[in-house]
Amino acid sequence: MFAHRGASAHALENTLDAFQLALKLGATGLETDCWVTQDRQVVLDHDGVVKPTTKKFGVPIRLRKQKISQLKFDDLPSDIPKLESLVEIAADQYPMSIDVCDPDAIRLIADIVTDPSVQQRIYLCHPDIALLRDSKQKYPNFKFVNSIRLSRISEGPERRCANLGQYGIDVLNMHHTDWNGGLVALAHRFEIAAFSWDLQHTEQLRDAFLMGVDAVYSDWSDRMVDACNQIFTS
Repeated sequence: MFAHRGASAHALENTLDAFQLALKLGATGLETDCWVTQDRQVVLDHDGVVKPTTKKFGVPIRLRKQKISQLKFDDLPSDIPKLESLVEIAADQYPMSIDVCDPDAIRLIADIVTDPSVQQRIYLCHPDIALLRDSKQKYPNFKFVNSIRLSRISEGPERRCANLGQYGIDVLNMHHTDWNGGLVALAHRFEIAAFSWDLQHTEQLRDAFLMGVDAVYSDWSDRMVDACNQIFTS
């Protein structure tokens, strides 16, 4: 149960407070998005565009929006954390799902996270199957996730799952409206895990668990826990 950008329904998304709160509410995994700064730091933010802060006469002033890739880490708003902080919060037990918004981040993540046991708990997500294939060959300990909408799979879901299995890619991640029981069974037939995102309501979460998906993503950590308990403890 991945807390989408942390407990983003209750706290500012992709912040340390949001990640810590998600775990307190019972989430069993943490999700985030990553970008690379000008000084090659991997940072956690959704849009990749921020208003940097400077000071005038000792008073903080927000400047015009700029891309994270054009800024050094010290120029970013103070609530944007580095990847290392998320790894520390997840400690030795919680999976991390990272939406790779800058492909250069994959190599940097491998440089940051060198412990194989931690690498195996990190799911690196991207829509480009070729990027995932090449990255899996270079960094086999990480889990790789093809995050995509069903409508954008031009070759069809069966061929996509076959390709994912052939390339050693671990997960197919689609919007919850794209999944049905047959597609979940199809993914499992090729030994591909089925992840489902944007589940915000208890009934959606319950349906996904009953469908047999392997992981869900939600802004509402408490609802995920409630729905899971309803299904698996009833």
